[in-house]
Amino acid sequence: MTAEQKTEQAEKYLKENGAFERIERIAYENQKKVMEAFRFFKVADSFFGGTTGYGYNDKGREMLDEIYARVFECEAAFVRHNLTSGTHTLAVGLFGLLRPGDTLYSVTGKPYDTLEEVIGIRGREGDGSLRDFGVKYAEQQMKDGVIDIDAMKERLREDKTVKVVFIQRSKGYAVRKTLSAEEIGEAAKAAHGINPDVFVMVDNCYGEFCDLHEPTFYGADLIAGSLIKNPGGGMAECGGYIAGTKRAVELASYRLTCPGIGLESGATLGQTKSMYKGLFYAPHTVAESLKTALLAAKVFENEGFEVYPKPLDERHCIIQTVSLGTEKKLLAFCKGIQEGAPVDSHVTPEPWEMPGYAVPVVMAAGAFTQGSSIELSADAPCKAPYTVYMQGGLTYESGKIGVTFALERTLEEKTE
Repeated sequence: MTAEQKTEQAEKYLKENGAFERIERIAYENQKKVMEAFRFFKVADSFFGGTTGYGYNDKGREMLDEIYARVFECEAAFVRHNLTSGTHTLAVGLFGLLRPGDTLYSVTGKPYDTLEEVIGIRGREGDGSLRDFGVKYAEQQMKDGVIDIDAMKERLREDKTVKVVFIQRSKGYAVRKTLSAEEIGEAAKAAHGINPDVFVMVDNCYGEFCDLHEPTFYGADLIAGSLIKNPGGGMAECGGYIAGTKRAVELASYRLTCPGIGLESGATLGQTKSMYKGLFYAPHTVAESLKTALLAAKVFENEGFEVYPKPLDERHCIIQTVSLGTEKKLLAFCKGIQEGAPVDSHVTPEPWEMPGYAVPVVMAAGAFTQGSSIELSADAPCKAPYTVYMQGGLTYESGKIGVTFALERTLEEKTE
């Protein structure tokens, strides 16, 4: 049986078992929410013009902030093209909320690799990490794949210096269950029950529009993410967003610019239209990515590889892991994903010392926008058990082609 036939077989199984239907229902409800917000704020062509200099009275920028807050069902938000990555956006939130003597308390274990130097648990002293500014750090491991709420509550009772309870929704470079927005809400409610003044902040990357609501709907104080992941819909070419309570967003805005100015300025330089368009496309594009992830899970599970989540598992982010066992198979998988991309399909991905990571990382990403995770991509730290993290797919059809190439190249390596 060819790789393409095996992919068709996996697709048939998923359709027969209704795996795509739940994804499509959620996409439809989220699309309604986005379109209702566009109508409510009377989005017009005049919103798309860019501003320069200080960017005062930028109607498009101001309304997009309001739209994000309405879609994410919270008090306030801001969206900016000059937030350079998810890590940068999270750093703006963390530095906005924390002060010297405060404790940052991660209740989902160690955060994603690129945040380690922001926090100061890796990297040089004196580079400007939270630790350099007198912010302490503590972490708690998850229990049976979920937040250990009892342990969190005990810590909050004992340690009054905790200012931010930090939750990473997705898995990072770990193999664990992605938390649903509702599960995050349960932790937020428990934390606020012990200390109403604590901020619950969520790294929401890869999770937007995978559920009917975001963590802000269930009580998180601040969520943050990148526009070249889910909420940019493959249309935004850069940027990030922060959303949550009015006070938490205000504090983050003072870190984005400075106290006294906050969100009153910021030239959009012609990027506004792509951010509006990206949000419009986001629910559908996320659904296409989720379908691609399901297909990859079933295809590689059929070949005996360990996959997570399983093909029929409920999903709360777009990431699919496949444990390939050897570096050669890992590189073969990434080569196939790259071959199935619309851009740079002729390039062979190689491991390299990527800034912010402790070990060499291989990344396959033939994307229209550099580093865009909502486009079909795969990346992995080059260490045992050689687990690849695949995400994205602007369209299910292109994602299916990429998965087929990845299977073909992996099986070629498997038989050598």
